[in-house]
Amino acid sequence: MKTTRLAFIGAGNMAGSLIGGLVAGGWDPDNIAVSDPDSERLSALGSRFRINTDTNNHSVVENARVVVLAVKPQVIHEVALDLASLVQKNQPLLISIAAGVRATDLQRWLGGSCALVRCMPNTPALVQSGATALWRNENVTDEQTDLAETILRAVGLALWVESEDLMDAVTALSGSGPAYFLLVMEALQEAGQALGLPEDTARLLSLQTAFGAAKMALESDEDLAVLRRRVTSPGGTTEKALEVLEAGRLRAVFSDALHAARERSRQLAEQFGAE
Repeated sequence: MKTTRLAFIGAGNMAGSLIGGLVAGGWDPDNIAVSDPDSERLSALGSRFRINTDTNNHSVVENARVVVLAVKPQVIHEVALDLASLVQKNQPLLISIAAGVRATDLQRWLGGSCALVRCMPNTPALVQSGATALWRNENVTDEQTDLAETILRAVGLALWVESEDLMDAVTALSGSGPAYFLLVMEALQEAGQALGLPEDTARLLSLQTAFGAAKMALESDEDLAVLRRRVTSPGGTTEKALEVLEAGRLRAVFSDALHAARERSRQLAEQFGAE
């Protein structure tokens, strides 16, 4: 599998993270090619990972078994139209990481039926700690399913959803989610400073506490509510703080936030499709 020829269209941060994870995991750099109009960005990736680079999309796609569309949603229409004839001729597996671009629209731009995986990685993929949800259409084989999962696992967790409609919910939860947790950490730091802690101390305590809580949850089979109760002593300081958060409708606020993000994801999908 790690000798499969991969083509990346787009040499941005996410493509660079995926390539870095794949190479670190033993993928042969000679079988990875990337194209981008930015020659400086290509040069940097080529020097760092010893992969093949080209400014021509057709050149890198020609012999690829997997094509990763790692371009912004605003330009994927143009990119897909340009690659349509080559995709229809060679029938590679296509993996799209363009947020909000639906399979029906992408297949239409690519000229018809093709094996397509949509995925939604999030920004912690930049440090190989991403959370990615994937969806496949009916043309994707079991072998291609394993291949797509292997590629995305190079930057963290990768799991499948059964319905493409759920990708909007994924966007709202894990796609936008890093910003939610960063906001919580920012608020904790500010509150700690207000209690008299030095800025650096409050920052590091907030970050390590968030990291530790996530690590503890990831390494446990227990439900999150069980873990929360386990670290909440009756009548103690944690219980008092949680009472304030619950009174402030924290759960309802997060629910409203995710509903708003999902609705915006749907609106953007309609917009990109219309274009």
